[in-house]
Amino acid sequence: MQTAFAAVVAWYLAVLILPDTRPAFASIAAVIAVGATHGQRAGRALQLVGGVVLGITVAALLIQVIGTGGWQLGVLLVLAMGAAVALGGGELLVVEAGVSAILLVALDPGAAAGFQPNRIFEGIIGGATALAVSSVFFPPDPALGPARAAQALFVELGRALERIAAALESRDPGTAESALVDARAIDPLIRSVEEALATGRDTPPRRSSRLQLDRYERSIPQIDYAVRNTRVLARNVVTLVRDDGDIPASLPGAVRDLSHSVWELAASYDAPSHAEPGRKLAVKAATEAAAIRDARADVVLVGGQVRSVAVDLVRAAELVAGDAEEPLGERRTEELLTAPATV
Repeated sequence: MQTAFAAVVAWYLAVLILPDTRPAFASIAAVIAVGATHGQRAGRALQLVGGVVLGITVAALLIQVIGTGGWQLGVLLVLAMGAAVALGGGELLVVEAGVSAILLVALDPGAAAGFQPNRIFEGIIGGATALAVSSVFFPPDPALGPARAAQALFVELGRALERIAAALESRDPGTAESALVDARAIDPLIRSVEEALATGRDTPPRRSSRLQLDRYERSIPQIDYAVRNTRVLARNVVTLVRDDGDIPASLPGAVRDLSHSVWELAASYDAPSHAEPGRKLAVKAATEAAAIRDARADVVLVGGQVRSVAVDLVRAAELVAGDAEEPLGERRTEELLTAPATV
């Protein structure tokens, strides 16, 4: 709908402003710009639109000199992309300049008949229309990108913890190693959330979206700690299950409570009431791990790492709910794992 609306508006604007009664390139530029700039930060969106206009401009200026055809297409592509590079454009601008030059050659067989400045103006109108439509008539939800990225993160974190619990139950080194691979693969998802948050901050806020963005911004650094500690937990579990010693029966359940805490925490960004059940499950996991009395150093190490992940999830839950009355860094671990959340 957004793309169609931008194409139609660009068409009628070009008809009003330019003498051409069929300004197809205004609509084409609008379609390219809407598709390329969707979900991008404002600076990148302007860069992409600039690439569209630059490609059409270079092609319109040179096509009358060298004509149209296969080899001419290659020359125009090199020149359009080269001009974008010379102007200091980024990768996206360079690519869009090339695409737009190809479209002008392929879709306008009469372009070689003479210089047509209207094509340049159509590109400008289409690009400007795309930006206006995207920001005014179809403003993006600034929380949508961070929400999708964060939910993907929580899915993988919860699954990694579930697999760690399964490895402890089955005492299977292969499952434990798979859990370690899963845990190591979560780091790029943290970066994706951070990038989505940066984009969301550049988008005009809605009140409801701003509240949700604030929850992500407050808590994602703490989730990053939970991811790191889950990776360490998985590595220690690999060592533990490779030994022949017994594993305390309550240890897999404690890790599974951590995964359930992650699921509740994932729901809490839309419904903050889920933060408290998530906090309680993390506290339960820490309590179960602390109750394990085992002289073996590897069991003690795994139990301590369960408590570390639990502390991270408790802190994140309180940050999502906005319940922390004092800086969380100043609260002792034992206090976090025993005191009820503030309401």
